Amino acid sequence: MCGIVGYIGEDKALPRIINGLKLLEYRGYDSAGLSFVKDNKVFIEKEIGRIKNLEEKINLDENTNMGIGHTRWATHGEVSKVNSHPHRVGKWTIVHNGIVENYVSIKEKLIKEGYSFQTETDSEIVAGLLDYNYKKEKDILKTISKTIGELTGSYALGIICDDDLNSIYATRCGSPLIVAKDKNGYYLASDVPAILDWTNKYVLLDEDEIVKLTKDNYEVYNKDLVKQKKDIYTFEGSRNAAELNGYEHYMLKEIHESKKVVQDTFNYYVEKNSFKKTMPDFKKYKNIHIVGCGSAYYVGYIAKYLIEEYAHIPVYVEVASEYRYKDNFYDKETLVIIISQSGETADSLAALRKAKEDGIDTLAIVNVVGSSIAREALWTLYIKAGPEIAVATTKAFVAQATLLALLAIKLSNKTELLKEFDIDKELDIVLEKDYKRIAKTIYKHDNVFFIGRLVDYVLCLEGSLKLKETSYINSIAFQAGELKHGTISLIDEGTPVIGVCTKESIIGKTISNLKEVKARHAYVLLVTNEDIEDDFYNQKIVIPKVHDIVQPIVTVIPLQLLAYEVAKLRKCDIDKPRNLAKSVTVE
Repeated sequence: MCGIVGYIGEDKALPRIINGLKLLEYRGYDSAGLSFVKDNKVFIEKEIGRIKNLEEKINLDENTNMGIGHTRWATHGEVSKVNSHPHRVGKWTIVHNGIVENYVSIKEKLIKEGYSFQTETDSEIVAGLLDYNYKKEKDILKTISKTIGELTGSYALGIICDDDLNSIYATRCGSPLIVAKDKNGYYLASDVPAILDWTNKYVLLDEDEIVKLTKDNYEVYNKDLVKQKKDIYTFEGSRNAAELNGYEHYMLKEIHESKKVVQDTFNYYVEKNSFKKTMPDFKKYKNIHIVGCGSAYYVGYIAKYLIEEYAHIPVYVEVASEYRYKDNFYDKETLVIIISQSGETADSLAALRKAKEDGIDTLAIVNVVGSSIAREALWTLYIKAGPEIAVATTKAFVAQATLLALLAIKLSNKTELLKEFDIDKELDIVLEKDYKRIAKTIYKHDNVFFIGRLVDYVLCLEGSLKLKETSYINSIAFQAGELKHGTISLIDEGTPVIGVCTKESIIGKTISNLKEVKARHAYVLLVTNEDIEDDFYNQKIVIPKVHDIVQPIVTVIPLQLLAYEVAKLRKCDIDKPRNLAKSVTVE
């Protein structure tokens, strides 16, 4: 993985490929490369580090009208020029996102057939297998079909074959890929933002479909090489949605867009304090399983507390990477909810498919229209977050929390709670606060702890995740009541401890725990919606008090902004944290 861009048409290819790769930088990467056709020959250039390193090496004015580019996030083999994409074996040049799980056995077979390989990657093996199969099949489409039938794992492949240098081929399984068209040519890309400078019309490739692109046309085939008719989607937002628009970082911009995404998501499902038909009726379900990864898992836990409290339906929250491998006790009255911003998260998609195989109804909560999870679930509810570029999710988390709160109200039939979403003023208050002063007391520390109870603990988990992934501080969240069961031993003098206290019924208990760490000379930062004056904290962030159904939305934003300011003081790459990718399409 992580990003693929291809172009074939009347215009010069390299500026479009480089531009598209830059627009996919948010996905995370450690090297970049491209391949282009000129004078009936295939040329390859690649460099480690940022795309600008590659851009400085090539001539953007090169007289070429077709090529494929790639940003790599290392999975097999170290970060190096030789391991970077594209890879070439025989007549085949490829770029690859995903992981080929059976590449070792394929490599052993090909070595016995006389092939040798220069890289540590699974991707080079795919190029070798294409070359091997082509010698037998003598047909490009048949070769690609046979090859993907032999692969286990996930892949999105951009392909050039020396015997047809007027075409780009591509295929996918478990890793996203789109085709787009403007007036002068065709594009291949991992995600929509890569093509928004040229067009907002695109086609989604389904699993194991193969596309052939020429400068004048595109053809899509299924794995049996039967031509397919494809729906054309239109991206709803604008190119400006993927630009900084005066903000220093995408993360900061997207946090400040939270107010809009709350409004947009609410208005999509609610009108005049009643649910629209865009919100289905889920009253038949007596149990709910919520499945997600990372922040999607945490927002699922917020939903658990809200649904159980207001709808009195038991909710079980599971990590997607575990869900497909365990015994799940569900029946026809169980709804499995899959939460994924991208709609392509590999573990979440696998969990969805497992539930479907078992005959269980599924609901997808996603941001990307037409994504794999959205298409495969029985029900799909879209959050209205727009493109999220920063790797660390912020506004999408807020939109998910908004939609899940609405779902809790729908399940409870307590529509009078819909009026509680009038929180514009409260969101303005938390967005306009200055968190720099507090960040200065944290950023030099290597360890930070968060504590809270019930839904406050879940918000601690999310706040801790934001801090660790953006600032690289070892940040850990604990249930406040568990402190004395071992974890209080980690408190040294001056250790920052952030306590979240918004749930009125258990604030007193959490304050007692904060007093315990203060007595051991911790530096206590209190985040609360109550008027608390005491000597057990060093600093305090006071947030507006709103109804419990929407309090998590208001509470999480200060934690996001605090993480941002700490990361900025530590001079971290805030939008593209090391080793992280936006869309995790491998297990």
